[in-house]
Amino acid sequence: MEMHTQPHKKHHFGVQHCCLISLFIFTFFTTTTTQAFDYADALSKSLLYFEAQRSGRIPYNQRVTWRDHSGLTDGLEEGVDLVGGYYDAGDHVKFGLPMAFTITMLSWSAIEYRQQIEDAGELEHTMEAIKWGTDYFIKAHTSPNVLWAEVGDGDTDHYCWQRPEDMTTSRRAFKIDENNPGSDLAGETAAAMAAASILFRKTNPHYSHLLLHHALQLFEFGDKYRGNYDASVGVVKSYYASVSGYMDELLWAATWLYKATDNKMYLQYVISNAHTFGGTGWSISEFIWDVKYAGLQLMVSKLLSEEKHKKHRDILEQYKSKAEYYICSCLNKNNDSNNVERTPAGLIYVRQWNNMQYVSTAAFLLSIYSDFLQSTNQKLNCHGGTVDHEEILNFAKSQADYILGSNPMNMSYLVGYGPNYPKRVHHRGASIVSYKKNKGFIGCTQGYDNWYGSQAPNPNVLVGALVGGPDGKDNFEDRRNNFMQTEACTYNTAPLVGVFAKFLHIENQKLVHDCNSHLVASFK
Repeated sequence: MEMHTQPHKKHHFGVQHCCLISLFIFTFFTTTTTQAFDYADALSKSLLYFEAQRSGRIPYNQRVTWRDHSGLTDGLEEGVDLVGGYYDAGDHVKFGLPMAFTITMLSWSAIEYRQQIEDAGELEHTMEAIKWGTDYFIKAHTSPNVLWAEVGDGDTDHYCWQRPEDMTTSRRAFKIDENNPGSDLAGETAAAMAAASILFRKTNPHYSHLLLHHALQLFEFGDKYRGNYDASVGVVKSYYASVSGYMDELLWAATWLYKATDNKMYLQYVISNAHTFGGTGWSISEFIWDVKYAGLQLMVSKLLSEEKHKKHRDILEQYKSKAEYYICSCLNKNNDSNNVERTPAGLIYVRQWNNMQYVSTAAFLLSIYSDFLQSTNQKLNCHGGTVDHEEILNFAKSQADYILGSNPMNMSYLVGYGPNYPKRVHHRGASIVSYKKNKGFIGCTQGYDNWYGSQAPNPNVLVGALVGGPDGKDNFEDRRNNFMQTEACTYNTAPLVGVFAKFLHIENQKLVHDCNSHLVASFK
């Protein structure tokens, strides 16, 4: 089994040598009593996953060595260069909406926890993962009112079980434009590019400016020519249909553009459309690639702490009450019927299909809301009682730790982390011998016959992938054809980058604190 990770890095930069002994004692006792998790390792591995999902020409510094170039003629039929970007999951379609959401979440993770990611030595890998997506969006946005929405189609793709390097399926590309609008896709892509532009501002100002330029145009296009993208790109309906419509994405994009530009026009958009677009109307207890309300409401409510937003307090408070509905719902502190279900072992459980996507986004939103309450010295008032920032953070940690192995199956649902993780991930490339080892062509049916049906573990470990996860009773079956549970998606892992960085930082702070108290004790 091939499993490629980077060389071990020094993660605990702030921890002095005196801590080595206490670190050993700490690790020994915590592993014998409660489970202690290596968030540094989890963070590193989560970023490796994006390299496994790359489409296009693989760069010289690629760390996931079982992958090679693929999709090098994408866009050729249409006369556009659409080489690059990410495969969303275990197949080889490049779906614009989940890809854009993945990049928004990676960028948001790095905006909120930049210092923590940098302290862990992973900022460069995070920026590379984001840029791989934004480089593609720049290519896909060929003119102000044209955005290429998809390359390949799910139906023909699903007939084949092939490595991306051998791909023989249709690579037809689909676009949105003035006559075929897609405000949700244009909005999410604008949000991704605006968020990324904030990150690149210091290190690559020219690139940051370019991203912002595209984001502004895409938002204008999405707002002016309104419609759901799945009505214009029919082939996406069975895979990534826009159930929530486009209003959440337009508000979400405007919020990110306000954050990126400080231009009051975008704040005004979020305020004046708050009611008609559902921003202050929808109480939602899930946050995913399709439904942005909870993330948007949380971002907007953070504006309340700034003096300059005082005149919009009424509307901002309404956004905040909806954000708090989401948080209280995750904590089981709403009225009974309005809480998110949990498995017997305490995992957030929304749906049987790829449930972990709801868990990783919840852990992220809970973490940053906890930070917000702590920094503004506030508490959260839910129907079921008052909650402080620590309780919110502890619940987020319980979800992250469940993912890493604190569960009845003793299974890490982050592939490649810990001793026990899914070995038969539903993923074409990982389940077939690496192209680097065997360059012989493997056709559609040959892939199904020889690899898909095999009981053997995947020959390549899809390190850092967060699979769909267990059912509502905490049970999990590690079978390749059990795609509800064993398929992983880019947007499952993206929020975990911020979550793992946050908890690694907390662990490091504890070590430094423990260390200092040991020093004082021995000095006396």
